[in-house]
Amino acid sequence: MRRVYPAESSSSVILPCFMPISVPVTRRQALALPVWLKMGSWAAPVYKPRLAAGFYVWFQQFQSQNRPLADGIPEAFAATRRAGFRALELMAQCFDADHADITLKALRENRLVVPSVYNSGPMHAAAEAEKTIAETLRVAAAAKPAGATLLNFNPAPKPRKERKSDEELDAQARYVNALGEKLRLQGFCLHLHHHDPEMAENAREWRHLLQNTDPHLVGFCIDVDWVRRGGQEPLEILKAAGSRLVSLHLRNSRAGVWTEDFGEGDIDYKAVAACLREMGFQGWLIVELAYSKQTQPTRSLEENLRLSRRYAEKVFELR
Repeated sequence: MRRVYPAESSSSVILPCFMPISVPVTRRQALALPVWLKMGSWAAPVYKPRLAAGFYVWFQQFQSQNRPLADGIPEAFAATRRAGFRALELMAQCFDADHADITLKALRENRLVVPSVYNSGPMHAAAEAEKTIAETLRVAAAAKPAGATLLNFNPAPKPRKERKSDEELDAQARYVNALGEKLRLQGFCLHLHHHDPEMAENAREWRHLLQNTDPHLVGFCIDVDWVRRGGQEPLEILKAAGSRLVSLHLRNSRAGVWTEDFGEGDIDYKAVAACLREMGFQGWLIVELAYSKQTQPTRSLEENLRLSRRYAEKVFELR
């Protein structure tokens, strides 16, 4: 029998990652709570997000230059630090056998922290899901020396963005729950990323994951741009995620073309910021630039990251 988890309000807390608790309990229940829940847990949520840069745009650049990732990592980390970022969300490739030592060394040299690492893989079929879980646990273990405590995971779409059946969605939710439990034992919080396929049919796949995964094990990363490209309203999706919102991916476009830096464009990020303030969001704002074939960069990636940081700090009132 499929278990459906109840919807949560935006002010109640599920994951211990960031947000405070506002769930009424008895005195006996309160005494039984773990220490991390007791300390300051009864106050109303206070808006206090943190800022990080995503690594994906560097990965794109190195691919376009036919440049080995091992050669590019030190340069990318140094430039990101000079642009004013102090935190990075890295990709699983940074922690494979050929790159883990290079990654850890470059992080130390540039005084960068890694709150989160990203991975993806199929979760809607048993054999593939088991392999994906094993690989994701390996990535988490490799990223732990970098200080990562979040695993940003995207259940992969089917080829050609085909529709997943109800049975495949049920299987996907079961395996995501299993991954969340295994990651919890490694000291990680799992949060789920998405692209546009999950937003089809009124976000059918995304809402299935929201309703059929354990709130104590699974949070969400909302990629605002992909929500819009999938035909959904970003503010509605943010509110639906509620207290399970762990992070956001931030980029913008003009006339549908990704901009070279994070700034004004098709998406009203002032409205996004207002929504997050109302929610008392305390998670990560991750500037994840991405360039399409139509994007025409006029500045260095370092300068675009610097401009992106300044815009994010202004719009989200981070200073």
